[in-house]
Amino acid sequence: MFFKWIKQYLRIKAFFGTSQNAVKTQIWIAISVYLLVAILKKELKIDRSLGEILQILSITLFEKASMNQVLTRFPLQQEKSQSCKQLILFEF
Repeated sequence: MFFKWIKQYLRIKAFFGTSQNAVKTQIWIAISVYLLVAILKKELKIDRSLGEILQILSITLFEKASMNQVLTRFPLQQEKSQSCKQLILFEF
């Protein structure tokens, strides 16, 4: 269960090292980044998912701008409207 959570939320696709120390180090770094982004989200009261914030930060990693500026510059993705031409399979 722990490794499933790691792969899903910490986005560790592969381990760079094979030793026990290398794997532990990579997991601790990923957990630290996850917690820092969660703190950033709470402190700045950002209405985005952690995944969206991580994507934006990966794109703007080397820009000289404040976090609040970077995270509010990108518009929120709106959910697809109901006017799409896909039929409803089940009605409740």
